[in-house]
Amino acid sequence: MAVLQKRNKRRTMMAKSMILVAILTGLGVSVSAQWQNVPRAVLPRLPDGRPNLTAPAPRRSDGKPDLSGVWNPALGFIRDLGRDLKEPVPFQPWAKAEYDVRASGAKWREEPDANCLPQGVPKILWAPAPWRIVQTDGIVFFIHEAFNLWWQAFTDGREYNGSPDNAPTWHGYSTGTWSGDTLVVDSRGFNGRVWLDQLGKPSTEKLHVTTRLTRKDFGHMEIAVTIDDPGAYTAPWGNTVTATLLPEADLMEFICLENEKDTRRK
Repeated sequence: MAVLQKRNKRRTMMAKSMILVAILTGLGVSVSAQWQNVPRAVLPRLPDGRPNLTAPAPRRSDGKPDLSGVWNPALGFIRDLGRDLKEPVPFQPWAKAEYDVRASGAKWREEPDANCLPQGVPKILWAPAPWRIVQTDGIVFFIHEAFNLWWQAFTDGREYNGSPDNAPTWHGYSTGTWSGDTLVVDSRGFNGRVWLDQLGKPSTEKLHVTTRLTRKDFGHMEIAVTIDDPGAYTAPWGNTVTATLLPEADLMEFICLENEKDTRRK
């Protein structure tokens, strides 16, 4: 009982820490905090000078929506990707058993985040730290403050070949295509070590993640994620989250291993 109480206390402290980080990063880091002579950003603004986050979404010269900017995810989904779903997550029996053990806190030291390993796709999108999209003609880059991670989606027409010789990855091999005003990102080639959320929903090397990004207006982007992993789930499932633009913010360096002590006591 004492061990269980100690474990639950540690999990509560970790949750509180994540909430504090989310609050602090949610405010954004002003670009003027590190720099001098920062040009005023060209943004749609309200009469009082504040950014107008409900203005129309910007477009590139080719007419496609411009997804570029620093974005902040909604809270809560990094802990539970199944949050607010009307139907239960369709676990396979082994995956449900493994999930239950992880969710109890018994394997918290094995979580990739706790060991400063990549959070993986789509979990990295929900981490309580901002991330930047850099959109070019042939590649869309996702640059994350959390752990200084990045990944890319090619939009130049290439396709993932699925070769067994490809090295499995944390973030997958991603390609993107446009469906109207929505960028559809397909990610495959995962290493099977990704926890889909902090509660520990498992994945396998069969994982296929589809991420649909739709910039609804200047300051809000809808992110709809579908998890299709026949190795762990009986059917595809997913969730939809809204990210908010931080129009006058920048990313900070985030080195995970600095001052990390807990998992080294294994």
